[in-house]
Amino acid sequence: MTEPKPLFERLSDGLREFYVAPYRRTFARARRDEEDLFMLLVFAESLGVPNPAAWYTLELMPELYERFHDWHRRMGMEHSPLDHIGCC
Repeated sequence: MTEPKPLFERLSDGLREFYVAPYRRTFARARRDEEDLFMLLVFAESLGVPNPAAWYTLELMPELYERFHDWHRRMGMEHSPLDHIGCC
């Protein structure tokens, strides 16, 4: 059997949940907005937007290909704007 958590740890968890719960949706939206901006920065050069950090973001592209379809749909693009990524 596992030991129950100490009283102060349970109290801390309860207070954290009490204060964070009303803002959970706001935190999720902020995280998604940051991810959208990051995806735009990584794929900017491929989309035709000059990116001075393109050399450094180039190696991140293979890691983000899996999430590219969800991103371009969320940005309002029906089909993939990139010729070399045929996700749709």
